Amino acid sequence: MSARESFGHYLRERRIEIGMTLREFCRQVGESPGNISRMERDQLAPPDSEEKLERFAQVLSILEKVKIRDFIDLACFSRGKIPEDIMSDDRLMGSLPLVFRTLRGQRLSEDSLRDLAEVVRRS
Repeated sequence: MSARESFGHYLRERRIEIGMTLREFCRQVGESPGNISRMERDQLAPPDSEEKLERFAQVLSILEKVKIRDFIDLACFSRGKIPEDIMSDDRLMGSLPLVFRTLRGQRLSEDSLRDLAEVVRRS
């Protein structure tokens, strides 16, 4: 799973990789083939429900907790959202500006770097 890969692309590729048809996947997750097809083509946003996304992951044989979390995070990013577990953590939310500046290649002060390191260490 690549950070640049869309949720829909990953969903389709993973489904094909495990040899599952669109209709079989839809039957197992209780969704309509039309909706899943639109989702795979990035014409429909991924579900908001983590429970539904966990069901998708189970059917796609994504079983490791870290990979399930990555799958759910990819769905959030594809919807243009920050994952709920991060949104609900004030300490992490307060560190996001530092992370964004770092990702943009802006130089951080030593104090900012220490603050960011402390957040990472505690996570």
